[in-house]
Amino acid sequence: MRHEQDKHIQKYSGVSGIMNAIVQAFKHIQIFRHREKNQKISEFVLAHDPSIAEDISRVKNQEKPQLPADAMLAEVTEPNRSAGYAKEPPAIMPKLQLPAGEIAKEPPAIVPNVNSEEKPQRPPGEIGKEPPPNLPNIWIYDGEVYDLSDFIKRHPGGEFFIGRMKNRDITTLVNIFHPNPEKSKRVLKKYALGREARPEDVHPKYNAPPFLFREGFDGWRDTPKFNFQNKEQLLNRIKTRLNEPKMKKKIEQMDLIFDVVTIILLIVYILVQVLRLNFMQYMPIYLFVPLMAALRISLTGAGHYLIHRAQVRLNKVFAHIFDISYVPMAFVVTDGHTLMHHPFTQSQVDIKRNVFTAMLELPRYYRIPVHTVHKLGHVLTGMFVRLIEICTLGVKFGVKDMYGSWQRGFPHYVGTFGMRVILVGELILFWMHGDLGAWLAQFVLTLWISTFMIVASHDFEEEEADPSEDWAVSQIRNSYDLTMIGNKYIDCFLSAGLSPHRVHHVLPYQKSGFANIISEDIVREEAEKFNVVWSQPKNFFFDRLPILVKHYLLGPSRTAKENNFGLLKEHFHPQEIIRSLKYVIQGFLGIGSI
Repeated sequence: MRHEQDKHIQKYSGVSGIMNAIVQAFKHIQIFRHREKNQKISEFVLAHDPSIAEDISRVKNQEKPQLPADAMLAEVTEPNRSAGYAKEPPAIMPKLQLPAGEIAKEPPAIVPNVNSEEKPQRPPGEIGKEPPPNLPNIWIYDGEVYDLSDFIKRHPGGEFFIGRMKNRDITTLVNIFHPNPEKSKRVLKKYALGREARPEDVHPKYNAPPFLFREGFDGWRDTPKFNFQNKEQLLNRIKTRLNEPKMKKKIEQMDLIFDVVTIILLIVYILVQVLRLNFMQYMPIYLFVPLMAALRISLTGAGHYLIHRAQVRLNKVFAHIFDISYVPMAFVVTDGHTLMHHPFTQSQVDIKRNVFTAMLELPRYYRIPVHTVHKLGHVLTGMFVRLIEICTLGVKFGVKDMYGSWQRGFPHYVGTFGMRVILVGELILFWMHGDLGAWLAQFVLTLWISTFMIVASHDFEEEEADPSEDWAVSQIRNSYDLTMIGNKYIDCFLSAGLSPHRVHHVLPYQKSGFANIISEDIVREEAEKFNVVWSQPKNFFFDRLPILVKHYLLGPSRTAKENNFGLLKEHFHPQEIIRSLKYVIQGFLGIGSI
């Protein structure tokens, strides 16, 4: 325990130490990556994976076993290949004796990417200890590699989505974010490199801060690989009906109405604060606080769909309204939410289920005050620290790989800094008017409702769900629709866009919550043909909130669980006190933000 404590103190003690940790975390993100000298892949693997060298040495000293042909066929079946396994078995493979009842079972349709016939897997214990060397300009689709560098500026959905997916597997993204993925596949063919993907093509931490993932995460091994070859899968059937001209026109109309409502909400948001600051008698605190919480969450719901839209033109700026509820940071979430959570819900890639467990490290009765101050630190200085650090590294190393040019990336920076200035400016205005208490009250209410609302739409408090045979089926089974007052269109905003949540997960490319609402009948009808039970929506306040409060606020800290601490020791043990103080400091330094 003392060793673990020293390790954490060494990592985060002092501003310079923490800033250095942030630099190391972001140093090898593709947009900031330093142009280091190339190293041979074999030297890197042996240097950072000593167990591989041990395996090679051991293999050299033993006779290579020869498996019978029938055993190989039993180990590597045709369905496994389509799910992402190697086309041929490794050179050395132990012969497994499976029970008769297991042999006939079909393999899971979602499996780790284990196409590793040319190179052993990276041992989890060695991943992330040292930064990887410069990775090639590689995007992986269906086990093959492509160089999309020249396509970044041409992508209709914006430069960000292509640039950020470099050195990742884009198979799932291409199939779920395009109404007609076959058209996208034809475009990809122009950029094919004519070889199969290898582990060294994938960044082990997705070019993202390691704290977003569980310890030992490996992007090559842990990225689920779904089979989209089946033309009769649920997603294709749904898209076929939605692509009918009449339905497409209705969806466009609902998108327009959604945008108009968003503009009205933004005007009301401004007026409520003007009334409170200048005509307090017309906006008493008991009305102001819940109104501000509802408006902030509603505007976050609009931002929720803006980050799913094409990141082009003014949307690069306005998508950052997603940050108005104090919890998210769209500059990060556009990647973590759109490109990791949605395609790979409830998997190890899903950072959403990882980030929101950080407060469980704290003693239970410290969580509300400590996490609140932690997030207040994000508002005051933390987010600025992160953004300045990102911009500094961006200037130093360049952002061409991400946006194609500074001009194309600049609107993203304008939007994210603008939203940070607005949030701090509001605080200053209320302080200058002597009404800081009202601001703090609406801050606390908005913060905690938003935090619980984000985790209410999935069972993040449960263990990782079993994979499903069909991607769309797994999305429906692992998502909840939320109700707030019972009206779908109002709830769409009050739930931060989570009211039509199952449709949103099946159709993440749709531009608005209203479009998802009118698409629900089609999704439900097609899902029933796959024997998927369409359960009733869950009420946030009565069905989900009590469960979440019990799990996130009333359970003992992880250290208390591991060491069987009693209630008093959990809250007064020196290690727990140090961890809580450190958590507060991290908030002001931008650590732990999403």
